[in-house]
Amino acid sequence: MDRLAASRRNFAFDAIGAVRHVAFAVAAALFPLLAAAQSPEPYPNRPVKMLIPYAPGGATDIIARHLSPKLQEALGQPFVVDNRPGASGNIALEAAAKATPDGYTLLVGNVSTNAINESTFADVMQTRPSRDFVGISKLVEIPHVVVAAPMFPPNSIAEMVEWAKRNPGKLNYASAGLGTYPQLDMLRLLKATGIEATHIPYKGGAAQMLPALMTGEVQVAFINLASTIEQVKAGRLKVLATTMPTRVPELPNVPTMAEQGFPGIGTNAWQALFAPAATPKPVVDKLYAAVVEVLSRPEMKEMLARQLMTVAVSPSPQEFTDQVRAETQAWSEFVRDNKVKIE
Repeated sequence: MDRLAASRRNFAFDAIGAVRHVAFAVAAALFPLLAAAQSPEPYPNRPVKMLIPYAPGGATDIIARHLSPKLQEALGQPFVVDNRPGASGNIALEAAAKATPDGYTLLVGNVSTNAINESTFADVMQTRPSRDFVGISKLVEIPHVVVAAPMFPPNSIAEMVEWAKRNPGKLNYASAGLGTYPQLDMLRLLKATGIEATHIPYKGGAAQMLPALMTGEVQVAFINLASTIEQVKAGRLKVLATTMPTRVPELPNVPTMAEQGFPGIGTNAWQALFAPAATPKPVVDKLYAAVVEVLSRPEMKEMLARQLMTVAVSPSPQEFTDQVRAETQAWSEFVRDNKVKIE
């Protein structure tokens, strides 16, 4: 009986050992498959879409098209520019906010789309940029100017004010849409001078504003110099003022707004890269590092400088996100105080 019991125990131990051996073998075979299933492929592993809130030709589009091939070189996947103009940039803004937050849909935005629209379109937008986006980095800053149609008689802000007073109801001004900073800057100026003007919005931004200005369809506009410098050089537009603290080297004879008695009026725009708010931090950090590396190249800085764009990368994604939220609050106060509301 003892030998039979011992034999049975040995058989049981052998069976348990065999099962364990098989289990270990199966686990060893499955582990690489499970690890592969649980470990995502390195970002990016397919094309990345960059949504642009305006039509081709404006500053936002220009910087996106300069940046996209360089990001492709740095990260090994195409960065595809996708223009979505309309609704003062809100079409692209809302499409980007609703995209899957995986880093494959980004937004090239600016002070209008990401710091102002939240207030001016508060009653109609489903998106809140300060909540629904994370900033990756500021890209460039661009000086703004007050431009006029070449056939418009005034050559300064004072002359424009005088002309408007002598010709009530005849002054028209362009903007990239209701609530954009070119419109809000003109509202500041109209309030400061006591004149009136008719607002003509163009959903395509500079790409539509420039032809309207050159033909005299509208007389004046706040607009960035990068989009207009070639037209100014060719004599198809003239500049009444610049919004920088000091005169712009490319326009040494054009006085600033401050020199003409209107300090603080005029926004020097920034363009920036954003992702949906829930985008994983490693993806945001990788995009940030690539942007910094690309825009730190001397040839990129020189090329952008020739187009009146100054490289201005942020210290970190978090600091840039905080900056945009602070600007959003400041613009909110201006919009509220001036009862600017779009329904």
